[in-house]
Amino acid sequence: MEKEFLKEVRNGHYEVADNGLYLPRAKVLLGGVFTHELYRGGELIDVQSDSNTVVNEGLNHILNVVFHGGTQVPTWYIGLFEGNYTPQPTDTAANIATNATESTAYSETARPTWTEAAAASQQITNSASKATFTINATKTIYGAFLISNSTKSGTTGTLAAASKFAASRAVVSADQLLITYTLTAADA
Repeated sequence: MEKEFLKEVRNGHYEVADNGLYLPRAKVLLGGVFTHELYRGGELIDVQSDSNTVVNEGLNHILNVVFHGGTQVPTWYIGLFEGNYTPQPTDTAANIATNATESTAYSETARPTWTEAAAASQQITNSASKATFTINATKTIYGAFLISNSTKSGTTGTLAAASKFAASRAVVSADQLLITYTLTAADA
């Protein structure tokens, strides 16, 4: 199965679907969802979930680590962006901060950690430990991304996934934006 899977990706036998990357010959679907909760004055204002783009850099990383003995990233981080930008498969850690206009308008000194639990039911998620952003300015947040670099606006490391929210988020100082990222691998 491993060789077949790699061959399908290498030969371009895949489709980018609304809910992830579909490998029709291997019957595998890989995709993710960013869920964000907006709290104002301690009250939950809204919850929204949006599918993402698992970018080429992230897919190559997954394949290299799982099937080729590549080096695992021990810690991943969540970033926000304030540009009205639709993530592309070609986005990378080197360009996502600029392409999407990363937002650094939060009190935390670094991008919050994506603290995931062990995979279960073909999913891995940080739903038990959501990435929390304490907003410190009036902004419009358009999306989020998963990256291996904790530095705000950092351009090194690996970008795994990014999502433009279906509806942007108007935030003000003292709001809290909680982000959950769930990655799913399924037999299609």
